[in-house]
Amino acid sequence: MHIGKVIGRVVATVKHPSLEGIKLLLVQPVDHERKPKGEPLVMVDAQQAGIGETVSYVVGREAALTLPDTFSPIDAGIVGIVDNIDARSSDE
Repeated sequence: MHIGKVIGRVVATVKHPSLEGIKLLLVQPVDHERKPKGEPLVMVDAQQAGIGETVSYVVGREAALTLPDTFSPIDAGIVGIVDNIDARSSDE
């Protein structure tokens, strides 16, 4: 599981039938200090996240399990909305 920040919405005029009615969001992966890492990803959102929220997400085959049709052609899916991150350094 990974964390990221929702930075935008994605609009698709044509989608796979299994994605009809499913919201797509643009998510910037972040580290435990909420600093950006890597490139933004388009994700399906079954959790009703909004722009600016921190989310947890999965990638690969598990991403399809976030939707009612688990055979949807997706690579990344939001599985939760993060309220707080409490990370301590390994020195403590």
